[in-house]
Amino acid sequence: MMTELSVTASSIRITDVTQDGDILTFAITSQKLNSSGGVCVFRTYEDFDWLQQNLFSQENVPGLQGVIFPPLPPKVPSPLNTASKSLKQLGFLALGHDWQSYCKALEFYLQQVATHPILSQCKALDSFLTKSESPGKQRGRKGILNRLSQAVEGMRKESHKDVDDFFQKQRHKNTNLAALSKVATEKILDVVLTEQKLALACGHFSTCLHLCVNQDDEAAVAFSKICLKLSDIVEAVKRNFEKVANNNIATLGLGLDLEARYEEAEKEMLFRRTCKLIELETVKKNTEKTKANKRDVMEEIQKATEKEFSLISSVAKQEIERFHSSRVTVLRSFLVGWCEKQLDTAKECAKLYSQYLDTCKNLFSE
Repeated sequence: MMTELSVTASSIRITDVTQDGDILTFAITSQKLNSSGGVCVFRTYEDFDWLQQNLFSQENVPGLQGVIFPPLPPKVPSPLNTASKSLKQLGFLALGHDWQSYCKALEFYLQQVATHPILSQCKALDSFLTKSESPGKQRGRKGILNRLSQAVEGMRKESHKDVDDFFQKQRHKNTNLAALSKVATEKILDVVLTEQKLALACGHFSTCLHLCVNQDDEAAVAFSKICLKLSDIVEAVKRNFEKVANNNIATLGLGLDLEARYEEAEKEMLFRRTCKLIELETVKKNTEKTKANKRDVMEEIQKATEKEFSLISSVAKQEIERFHSSRVTVLRSFLVGWCEKQLDTAKECAKLYSQYLDTCKNLFSE
């Protein structure tokens, strides 16, 4: 069912997250349209999944299969305290203090749905953002054999040649960009993990230098002063590594992670359109083989399928144009934010190192 969203999309925020065992509960706030009143609801991941399924399964929405659905971040694996498992499945979204990166990704997901010209009119979205009761319900899961058969069928359909050169080129472009985005995300994640390891090592080294402090004689006192000052410097290096890593996570990391997931979302949309194309070609072949007394029925089915395929293609072209315009704007915003944060951190670090250098010169001149 379609309805007008009763809150402003730009006001949607995830302001807090609480953990109860293996369950994360997110506090979502938003501002009412034409009103100073605010709304706050509490949602679990199952509620987000409920919303996504409702977006997928809307009825009487022409060309819905041509929509590039904003990608919902994957569920945090249980148990929540298994860092290696979370990192493997969530990547950047597993990093950051108190699930900040994960909350930011969910927040951006809601904002993207709320600003979408088609999806924002889904009644389930307004209910999700404004109703106090939790809407999430467990849904039936398909068996693994069914999923495997779908995967094999999917591989066959993905290689099917398109009748429209625009979509054929778009599929090729998407395949390349999806692979490159995934590699870029993995590489910057490796950089962040290395920075965090270096920060940890600097912390250990700084602590060890304190063990060298000795006040027994004059020579030992002088050496102790050097160790203490060096410990302060190494501690500053540690803090710099931590800041640089956090900057990478909050800006470039989240941007690349979003880019990679959106490329997969576009791939899924193109695949759905290809499936409809194969369905149309099959209907046409069956119509040609149909006997004269049943041809009228088959021709009506063919016309309906052609109309549906045409609507999907029309929506898909608009979505692709909108997607590429949006992804450039969003990724540029993350890159600018990354540059600004790293530049501020570098200036702050250079100023601090300069102060330590002057202190060391004075220390050795004594």
